[in-house]
Amino acid sequence: MAKLYIVPTPIGNLDDITLRALNVLKEVDFILAEDTRTSSVLLNHFGIEKRLQSYHKFNEHAVVQTVAAAIAAGRSAALVSDAGTPGISDPGFLLVRTCLEAGIEVETLPGATALVPALVQSGFPCDRFCFEGFLPQKKGRNKHLQALADEGRTMIFYESPYRVVRCLEQFAEVFGPERPIAVSRELTKKFEETVRGTIAEVLAHFREHPPKGEFVLVVAGKPKEGREEPDRPENEETVED
Repeated sequence: MAKLYIVPTPIGNLDDITLRALNVLKEVDFILAEDTRTSSVLLNHFGIEKRLQSYHKFNEHAVVQTVAAAIAAGRSAALVSDAGTPGISDPGFLLVRTCLEAGIEVETLPGATALVPALVQSGFPCDRFCFEGFLPQKKGRNKHLQALADEGRTMIFYESPYRVVRCLEQFAEVFGPERPIAVSRELTKKFEETVRGTIAEVLAHFREHPPKGEFVLVVAGKPKEGREEPDRPENEETVED
């Protein structure tokens, strides 16, 4: 039965693609690509010849029904983004929802995403975290950050190198300059680097060393003693440690 495959692609190092992902890309009838030029480099590297169709945030509303209809008619498709897992700060959600609503099977392959390695190597708690992706560029940005001021979980953000310094300045204002942070850039690539310290220390580093590459910012949650606890229901039982 034809279906939609969600296929993660490497975030940098092409060796990170899985054998299963390669097999799916070889077998589907067509591949939906965020940028056909970028995906062509990947396919050519592994000797895969397959028709590519553009599917990105600027055309997804216009083509999603046509794509779903093609799959429903018996053609299998794979969705890839430029890097990482489609749907995670990349197009994908709308197509998945449309296919599911039409009774089309969707199969998601496990694979690369930048947030997980950045989180694990930050040294901050990984048992509970919140992924915020890219913050709004202008409208609502400060309001969004203010809503996270009392967040106790580890927080993960994506950011453009052109806004990293400003982002760190805003973090210092909202979370405080002494809040621990780990900033990873160019994960899996030749110049991979993670800078750790307080927000003030990491901000000073990137003021001196202009940011380059793709960035993941991991911020420690607010310490329990420093944040407000929600009111406990009067009859709620507690378990002492």
